[in-house]
Amino acid sequence: MDLSYSADELAFQSEVRAFLDAELPPEMSAKVRAGTDLTKAQMENWHGILNARGWLAVTWPTEHGGPGWGPVKRHIFEEECCRAFAPRTVPFGLNMLGPVLIAFGTTDQQAEYLPRILDGRDWWCQGYSEPGAGSDLASLKTRAVRDGDHYVINGQKTWTTLGQHANRIFCLVRTKAEGKPQEGISFVLLDLDTPGIEMRPIKLIEGGFEVNEVFFTDVRVPVANLVGTENEGWTIAKFLLSHERTNIAGVGFSMTALSEVKRLAQQVRRSGKPLSENPHFAARMAEIEIDLEAMKITNLRMLAQAEAQGAPGAETSMLKIKGTVIRQALNDLARRALGPAAAPLPSEDLEGNAALVPPDFANGAARYFNNRKLSIFGGSNEIQRNILAKHALGL
Repeated sequence: MDLSYSADELAFQSEVRAFLDAELPPEMSAKVRAGTDLTKAQMENWHGILNARGWLAVTWPTEHGGPGWGPVKRHIFEEECCRAFAPRTVPFGLNMLGPVLIAFGTTDQQAEYLPRILDGRDWWCQGYSEPGAGSDLASLKTRAVRDGDHYVINGQKTWTTLGQHANRIFCLVRTKAEGKPQEGISFVLLDLDTPGIEMRPIKLIEGGFEVNEVFFTDVRVPVANLVGTENEGWTIAKFLLSHERTNIAGVGFSMTALSEVKRLAQQVRRSGKPLSENPHFAARMAEIEIDLEAMKITNLRMLAQAEAQGAPGAETSMLKIKGTVIRQALNDLARRALGPAAAPLPSEDLEGNAALVPPDFANGAARYFNNRKLSIFGGSNEIQRNILAKHALGL
């Protein structure tokens, strides 16, 4: 494929930059650059700004409210949003459930849920992982037993990101115990206000509360909330995870992080010289940049393949592995550049003391610790290597 942008794509790039310059609230980009969490209201505001332009659901076809972009335009949009420090859109409804409903949902389900994702009436979260079923998702034990026109659900989900903000959750549940584990799983939609659902926050190592655990006790869900066919949810799960793993690659985020590390290396001095002139640091930075350029090309190839096939293939596991490793390496490089100053410090200790730690990097340690999860969620990198060995290499 031609890796040079066409005249039309360059014009689109300029259009995106002009839009971000005009519409992205400065206080949001400042929080993103500093690694500070946005409030739910701010995230909803950004979603509303993008939806008003028709640029919210970038992977959706035009008939369902998406812009109908090809893979290169989606890549350009992500790259420019990262460059401008725009908030990342919450992916669960837009990039995960939306494509699932478009591919597997009924006409009624599409008409009911897709508009509500776009206009912000519904905030979805994901109910996949369980205490004993994370990367080995087929071993999940949350049960859904048919009772007339309802399923009765009992069990537990964990690591439910931003579930504290959500009003709905899509879940994988076990509807059959016999046979292969993958053959007894179904995909259902739940309202979190349904009696019997309890959500509890989990405190992360950097002190944040972005994930939760969810408990289901005799929760009654209409059978009409089943997506696809009963006991065939594993096919949907694989489809959704392939989209999630492509998004997890985060090429644009890594490109921006690399620019920030380069900027930091110019500010921090060792033995009277900028850290960028340290041969060991410069070599490591160059190594990561080479890996990132290779991943950028691979990402474009995978997006083009997804465009032709209608869904990404097993090769997206490569993006998940390399993308998360590169982002973690960049976080680690920033932490090493800061040295002892990377340790969390009270804000009053940082004021007016750029020599201690540049203000834009005051959350460097928190960002490093938080992103240790990148190589685990969405299916651990060890599992991704197994997927590649089996489905891509035929081993």
